[in-house]
Amino acid sequence: MKKRTANSVDEAQALATPARAEAGDRARVLVVDDFDDAREMYAEYLEFVGFDVVTARDGLEAVQKAQEGTPDIILMDLSLPILDGWEATRRIKQDSRTRDIPVMALTGHVLAGNAENAKEAGADEFVAKPCLPQDLESKIRNMLKSSRNFVKE
Repeated sequence: MKKRTANSVDEAQALATPARAEAGDRARVLVVDDFDDAREMYAEYLEFVGFDVVTARDGLEAVQKAQEGTPDIILMDLSLPILDGWEATRRIKQDSRTRDIPVMALTGHVLAGNAENAKEAGADEFVAKPCLPQDLESKIRNMLKSSRNFVKE
């Protein structure tokens, strides 16, 4: 087997980057977190592995972006300014335009009852932070496979 070598920086990046689907075939992920570093880290990693990523920094912005862009899945931090993740999830699940979008609740506040409360608010999955980006990617792909909203591989 012949090893491919790059003749330019662009070629090197192409060789190092996983194969990506065309933009129209990629799942759209809405990453909601008020902590800039966490939001950017998850967004950059998810883009790198082939997702189309949109971000929001508070719950109100998340509800608006969900209504405008109809993501395939939402990663929702629960501790958010303006409108917390609990209420943002409730609003998304009560709106006929967005109710079928899977929501993964992410939080660093892992207290007894938070997982149940997140599910009562409408979250489909509950994940404690910190969460390795690779683990998050795996959970997202599993949720998308079982979602009626996104059937593309």
